[in-house]
Amino acid sequence: MMNKEGGVEGQSVHPGKYARVERERRFLLATPPNPSAVTVTRVISDRYVAGTRLRLRRADFSDGRCELKLTQKVPISQPGAIQGLITNTYLSPAEYDVIASLPAALLSKTRFSVPPLGVDVFDGHLEGLVLAEAEFATDEEAQSFIPPAECVAEVTDDTRFTGGRLVRTPRHELLGWLAEYGLRPEDS
Repeated sequence: MMNKEGGVEGQSVHPGKYARVERERRFLLATPPNPSAVTVTRVISDRYVAGTRLRLRRADFSDGRCELKLTQKVPISQPGAIQGLITNTYLSPAEYDVIASLPAALLSKTRFSVPPLGVDVFDGHLEGLVLAEAEFATDEEAQSFIPPAECVAEVTDDTRFTGGRLVRTPRHELLGWLAEYGLRPEDS
């Protein structure tokens, strides 16, 4: 929970110079986006560093660019679009390689930019999961956002659909969670 100083209860991270408040809403989709609606595509490999709140990301864009970054997310326990605090550090390939040598759980997905959403189509044990996110600069923007019709269900407050949780989720559990929302990806 955010305290009166703007930090997260029990945490030493505060918004400002290094960390910013992350506001996003998440939605389940039944299918990947229509290719004609996609503006940018990137293949993302996330490494959730064991025993930490750190995520190492490699994003390979369709135009050949590669983005490497280290992210720390400090979640808060309250419903709504404010997810917590996020800090990003962009890395050189050498820096990435050093951190990539640490033990980590792996998650891979393809992200399609379909404004106003980023749509993630997951690979591996999460195949069949299509999760969309919308990010906001203010609480008012987040509260007034009307999701597109292709959004089957909002899962913003369902912590099972966060990357840090999904990376550790066995396939049978994921399929059960999706079934709770009326989605059965193995049937399609």
